[in-house]
Amino acid sequence: MHQNKSHALILKMSIAKRPSKITLPAKAERWTTVLDFLIEHFSNITKAQWQQRIDAGKVHWQNGTAIQSDTSYNAGKVVCYYREVSHEPVIPFEHKLIFRNEHILVIDKPHFLQVTPGGQFVNECLLARLQRELKQDDIVPVHRLDRDTAGLVMFSINSESRPRYFKLFADQKVTKRYVAVANLKQDIKNQSVPIHWQVANRIKASAKSRVQQQITVESPDQINARSDLSLIKTSSDIGLFQLTPHTGKTHQLRLHMMSIGMPILNDRFYPILKPREQAEDYNMPLQLLAQSLSFDDPISGKTFEFHSQQRLKYAPV
Repeated sequence: MHQNKSHALILKMSIAKRPSKITLPAKAERWTTVLDFLIEHFSNITKAQWQQRIDAGKVHWQNGTAIQSDTSYNAGKVVCYYREVSHEPVIPFEHKLIFRNEHILVIDKPHFLQVTPGGQFVNECLLARLQRELKQDDIVPVHRLDRDTAGLVMFSINSESRPRYFKLFADQKVTKRYVAVANLKQDIKNQSVPIHWQVANRIKASAKSRVQQQITVESPDQINARSDLSLIKTSSDIGLFQLTPHTGKTHQLRLHMMSIGMPILNDRFYPILKPREQAEDYNMPLQLLAQSLSFDDPISGKTFEFHSQQRLKYAPV
């Protein structure tokens, strides 16, 4: 594919090949029909668009029964629908297979590629790419990685062993190490490295933004986010940091780097949220890389350690 990588190739219309699912909340609120719920829950999709999807048979119960515009709300039932976007960017960077056996895949994900469908991405995400390449539908990510972050992502490809890999992450038995690049604070520039920080605080959704998180000052028993941060190399005003998260809150490492006064380079969210309509510049990736994963495999008992083959663009040599 020959193109300027600072701009995306755009597909005019993209429709998911597999349904997304949502469980109707137990409390019906003011919804009398499934359509009422869909209109309110997905506020960016118009009533006319939902009606068009329903008329085309693209909204149905989990058993395949079609949902009509007057179908009654039924708490707890699963609704299936097919995501559509009118303009889906094609991400001009390739992922790489690091490891595969009968249970898991480990993939080296590039910057800008979303792991699962969301927002303006339906078929141009890592999960959809893998399903097409491997001709296999039953692929499930067992942890998450931000679209802006590059590096290692693990997927389960075996439904029977899948709970054991989810449990690895839930029990915090996977060691994840990241590297990041940031501008150094003035009082750090002349200090010898390594320099270490232990950050522990509470992260929750911001009341001011749908996409940002915020750090709150809470008592020790309310702490839900912990990370070890180390400055390991410097070059002029730039520093390379090694980051070890011990919890997995959304945007945790971005917020923890900001909390020590050195936000990660090219961060679109922190400290200042960039406008959504601002064109994405592929020449300025977030300088955050999920560099390694290590764990004792729950099936074989072997110790696995995987490393990304990528390098951050601005990392000191």
